[in-house]
Parts: sequence; C-alpha cells; structure tokens
Amino acid sequence: MYEDSWYSFVPEFQQRQPAPGTQSTGHRRKQSLLQQPNGNTDQGDAIEPLPALFEDQEDAHSPPEPTLSRRAKSYSDFYDIVKAQLSSHGPKKSRRRMRRRQSGRGWEALAVPESVTARLPGEEEEGYDDALDKELLRASQQEYLLYHDELAMTERHLGSLIADADSALTVLESLCQSFRAVDGQTSSFQAQCDGLLTEQRRLETLADSVGTDLQYYLYLDSATRRLNAPGAGRLVEGGSFVEILSTLDSCIEFMTRNSSYRDAESYLARYEALLTKALHLLEVGFVNHLNKVSAEISRQIAATQSESARHALAYGRFEEMVLESYSLIPNMQAAVQSAYDQDGQPSLAPNSDTYANTANNMFHSYWAARERDLKPITQHDVDAFRAEAKESVEPAARNFVKQCFERSHNEASLFRAIFSIDAHYSTDPRSAFVLLKSQRAVLTGANVVPIATNLQTALQTGDLQTTCNLVGWITNEYLLPEYDEDETAFVGRCRELAARLLAEHLWAFTDAFFEAEIAKSISRAVVSPEALKIGPVTNDDVASNAFPPVKRALELLAMFDQSMPKERCQRDSPVIFKIIKESIAALQRAEGRIKSTKPAGGGTGTDPDLFLIKNLLILKNELMTLEIGDVRSNPAAGGGGGGGGAVSFLADALRPQNMLGGLLSSFGSLSTYIPGSSLWSSRSGANTPASGGTPALGGGAAAAQVDDASEQLDGLLRQSIYGFTKRWAGVLNEARGVGGGNNKLGGRNVGKVERELEEMLERAFSGQPEVVGKLKEAIQIEAQAQVQALGEKRSHVTKV
Repeated sequence: MYEDSWYSFVPEFQQRQPAPGTQSTGHRRKQSLLQQPNGNTDQGDAIEPLPALFEDQEDAHSPPEPTLSRRAKSYSDFYDIVKAQLSSHGPKKSRRRMRRRQSGRGWEALAVPESVTARLPGEEEEGYDDALDKELLRASQQEYLLYHDELAMTERHLGSLIADADSALTVLESLCQSFRAVDGQTSSFQAQCDGLLTEQRRLETLADSVGTDLQYYLYLDSATRRLNAPGAGRLVEGGSFVEILSTLDSCIEFMTRNSSYRDAESYLARYEALLTKALHLLEVGFVNHLNKVSAEISRQIAATQSESARHALAYGRFEEMVLESYSLIPNMQAAVQSAYDQDGQPSLAPNSDTYANTANNMFHSYWAARERDLKPITQHDVDAFRAEAKESVEPAARNFVKQCFERSHNEASLFRAIFSIDAHYSTDPRSAFVLLKSQRAVLTGANVVPIATNLQTALQTGDLQTTCNLVGWITNEYLLPEYDEDETAFVGRCRELAARLLAEHLWAFTDAFFEAEIAKSISRAVVSPEALKIGPVTNDDVASNAFPPVKRALELLAMFDQSMPKERCQRDSPVIFKIIKESIAALQRAEGRIKSTKPAGGGTGTDPDLFLIKNLLILKNELMTLEIGDVRSNPAAGGGGGGGGAVSFLADALRPQNMLGGLLSSFGSLSTYIPGSSLWSSRSGANTPASGGTPALGGGAAAAQVDDASEQLDGLLRQSIYGFTKRWAGVLNEARGVGGGNNKLGGRNVGKVERELEEMLERAFSGQPEVVGKLKEAIQIEAQAQVQALGEKRSHVTKV
C-alpha cells in the first residue's frame, strides 16, 4: 500500500571524510577527477588550500556537524534519539565558535576594509546575518525535514487505518446484534429441525434392524432351493458349503434368541431340518469318497506281500488320496470342529449336538474303512505274535507291544491329518476320546483293547512270573524314565498308551493272576506234617526254615513289588492285603495242628508260639524291606495311592542293626512286643493285658483283622511272644523250685531246661543272636514278674 521508505523513521547518516589539508565546511568544492595523485606532484606545485570562506565561520545559528546516531528501536524512541543528539551538538558548537572568535583569526579571503565596513548600516548587516543563518539552518536540516514529512504522512495513514477499524467494528457489532435477533427468532425452528433429524435417525436405525432381521427370514427360501435341488450333493465339494452351514447356524441362533418373534418356532424347526439335510449331504459325500479310496487301497495292499509297501500304502498313500478332494475335506473338518475342539473336547455351540452326531457317524465310517484296509496287516501281526509266543511269551509280548504302540501313533497322526483334531485322554462321555476308545476292533490311537486282548490271551497260558516280568518291563520302559520337555510326540503317545494299558487292563489281569496263585499256593496249599516243624537254617538264609506257605508269600510279595510301581505297592493294595491275610490264616491253621498233635510246653516238639513268632517276624521283615506301610482292604485304591501308611509304628519301633540275606538279623526292638514295654503300654482297650495276662484279640483287634492285615499281624505277633515268654518263664521257675507248683524237679534240671530252650531258639533263629538274646531276656523278665506277683499274693493272703 505504501512504500517501505515511508516507515523508515531513522535516516542512514553517512559521514563523509573531508579531503586532506582542508577544513570540513558546509559548502566546499568537490575534488577534481583530473587531479594527479599526491605522490607524483612536486613540492613547489603543491596545491594550496583556499582561504576559508566567510560563511564557513560558525556561529550560534550554524547547524551541528553530522554524526552517526544509533538507530531507533521503535517509533517512540525516535524522538528521544533526536533530542539527545541536539542537546549534545548545541553546546559543543557554541564552545567551538567561542574559541574561534577568541583566537582572533579572520577570514582573509573575505576581509573588508574598515572604511567600507564603517559605511554599512548596522541594520542591514544584522538582517543579512539572520537570513544567512536561516538559509544555512534550512540547508543543514533538510534531511530532518524529510523525516518530518514522512512521519506526518505515516501519522495520517495510521489515523485513516484506525478510523477504518472503528467503522469495521461498528459494522460487526451491528451484524452480531442482527444475528442474535435472528437466532432468537429461529430457536423454535431449530428445535423442530433437531426433532426431525432425531426421528429420521431413529427411523433409519429401525429400518436397518428390520432389514437385518428380515434377512434371517428371507434366507429360508434360498437355502431350501439350494439344498433340495437335484444336484445338491455337489455343494459339499464347493467352497460355499461352509458359508451355508455358518448362515444356517446364525439363523438358528437368531430364532432361538428371539423366540417371541412371529413364526419364530416354525422357522427354527425348518432351519434345523435344513442343517440336518446339509450335514447329511456332507456325510454321504465323505463316505462315498472314503469308500472309493478304501477300495483302491485295499486292492493294492492285498496285491503285495512286502511289509514296507503295505505300510506305505496304508498310511502315506491313503492320506494323500483322502486329502485330494477339492473342498470336501475342509468342509468336513469345519463340521467336525463345530462339534469338538482341537483336543477332542465337546464344543459349547448351540448346534454342537447336531454336528457331533454327524461327526460320530463319519468316525464310525472311517474306522470301518480302516478295519477293512488294515485287516491283512493286523491279522499277519497277530499270527506272528502267537507263533512267537508259543516259543517264548515274554520276548514276543515285548515286540508286540512296541509294534502296537508304533501303529497306534501312526493311526493317531493319520486321524489328526484328516479330521484336524487330536483326541486326548478325557473322562467326559461326550468327548471324541470316549468315542474312539469304544472302537474295539482296530487301534485308533485312543484304543488299547486290541493290545490287551492279545497279550492276555498269550499270558494266560504262561506263569505268574512271566506276567510280572512283562508288566514290570512296560512300567520301567515307558512310565518310570523322566523325559524332558522336548520329548517327541511319539514318546508322549507311548507313555499315555502304556499308562492306560496297565491301569485299565494289565494291572487288573495281574491282580487276578496273583489272587489265583494265592488261593492255590497259600489258601489251599497242602501242608505235610514235616512242614510244621522248625528245621535248621541253611545257607545263612533266615527264611530257609520258614513255613512253606510263608515262603511262597515272600516270593509273591517280591514279585508284586518288582512288577508294580511303588505307589501301588506301598498302601492299600488288595493283592498284598490278601497275601498277608491268607498267610496269617495259614499260620493259624498250622498252629492249631501243632497244638492238636502235641501239647505246648517243654519237650522236643515244635513250640506253637515260637512257630508263629518265627514266621510272623519273617513276614513283618519282608514288609519293612519292601517299604510297604498300611495293608488295608481297599481294592479301589489298589491302582495308586500314596507312599507310607497311616500307622507306621513298626518302622519307628523296629530298627535293625544289620541285614543278613535281605532279612532282619537283629531285632533290636523286640522288646516293643513284650509286656511292660512302652509300645505295649501305649495301647489301650482289649489289646492291653491286665496284670500280665495274655492279650486278647477280640473287640478292636477283631475289627483290625477285617480292615488292616498289618494290625492283625502285629496283634498275633504280640500274643505269640507273650504266650511263649510266659510259658517258658513258668517252666524255668518250676525247674528252679520257685512258685506254687509241685516242685518235683526241685532245681535239679534247670540246666537241662535252659539247654533245651537254647537249642530251640538257636534252631529257629540261627544267625540272629540278637533275637535269641532278646527272647531270653524277655523270659527272665517274665519269670521275675511271676515270682514277684506270687510273693505279693502270698503276703496278701497272710494279711487276710
């Protein structure tokens, strides 16, 4: 709008340097361009300076010498700069003019004679000086006047801008007032417009919801035409079949959720029928495709005799041909995944039951086809196993187990590739695992019945030791090793199959085998009269002179412990319970026979109490050696259970000092079974003897006999020890002539009685001097107790 120079308030002063040798004056002649340099002129030709002009003399009215002033920072600062500049120049010029006048130096070039000066009027000279001063002042202030004009022009422009802004503000204020008036007048109209917009949006939302809900009704005709068309079976081969299933699921879910809608029940039933129709088409398509592949594979397997070729055809080629089906297998996998998750657990979708029914039918068809295809292979393997089992059952059984585990893993991998699920172990009756487990004719990855059936058939003709060896091998081979986190899928599958094979089949089979052997060799064993005698110990084996049924019981305990995990042996095992129970019963029958053939007491015959002590100690020591705690009648806990028993007093009370032949050779805590000991006195009730009497096994002990065989064994052992020590203490007292007997011996045969007792104990407990010593000590203690009790009785009678 305006030039930039109009807004430049501070001029740019340029200080001009005067020529050398001349004075700085306001009026001087410019230096000639033809002048030669000073260096090339002679001294005589030097240019003399002109005499100072008269008008160069400074006076009070002369303008100040131009100097470079600082630039103004703002418009208001400009006046301060000018004022300071003028105040700094004024006094300086006056002082300079005073010095020049006092020096007395005149202007030679303009000197006027005194005669002429005297004739000039004074008034004219004074007027001339004023005009000259004004002219010089104007000439020196020319630039400042220019700035003054520019500032005046700027002021006028700014004034006009302010006036324009005031007018614009006035117009805007009038417009605001106009708008306020219009807004006040149109507020009701705006409210009506907002109401119309809200209603419009509500109608749009309602129309969208109606249109969305209407789609669930309109799809019925389209789905009905597509699924009931003559070529509807080809839909399962297309990629749009999954979309049909998902849309039908959505429609069924919508009708179920909005049952209050018009004709919702009718549409729901029709949609469910269409879903069943679609899944039936899928099942028919899959079964036809599977039968086609199976027929080709069966023909090729029957045509070859090579095991490797049969394996390649049954798994590799079969999988390849089944998966070559365009979209049939993906559609089938989508339907199966609607019924089960990746681990074979039942889905929680609303239509999962319908999908599960179709999936189960396809599973049955698949395993029926696999059974036809694998029949030559499985029959060949079974025949080979039976032929090997006739020669040696155990190696044949081990090879058969390994072969079946490998085939089961292959079948599980093939099933996962085709159906896209991996059925893990589950107890849910609706899971895929339970369904696959029910297939008993062929291995399914979850079914171990064919393995167990063939093994049991071969083991039934063998002995118990072979069965225990096989069960122990499976346990040690697949269950006991600790695998790391990077174990392969095959190893994990084998561990699962081994655990299920043992827990569901072989452990129960082995227990039945043990029970039959117990009944044969312990319960119904024929015992000769010679077996009722305690013979000498042979080969430093303290169990060599044990009762034959007890020997067999030890063998059975060792076999069971070697074949079973510790968790199954240490507590509540029905087999161990029956072994101990039947062994105790056999010993009690033998004790009865011994008592019936020869009365108890001194002599060379078998002492019934010592017979029981000997055999019961062997049984108790074997239980301790095998770390078997409670022996309770709890068949349900036979498959597992924790280690250690609830009542473990025997392990705490009996602390052997050394072991000989794997059996207890030092029964250091035998005194715990002797009357008056801490363990005996800690027990109350019917088991506690009163006044040194024989402990009874009725009441609580009778209940223990039924539920805990270990308690029964301990009670019978205490009773036998007490009866033996009491009887022989009486015999010794009688031989010594102490007591209230006939005293026929009169102390003359004490040595003979002691030698007889020594020989009896040494024959029974050869190699166990601690046991012999403890029994002798117990007899002496009991003898002293009898003498003391007799003395107290006599003193009481005397007092009376």
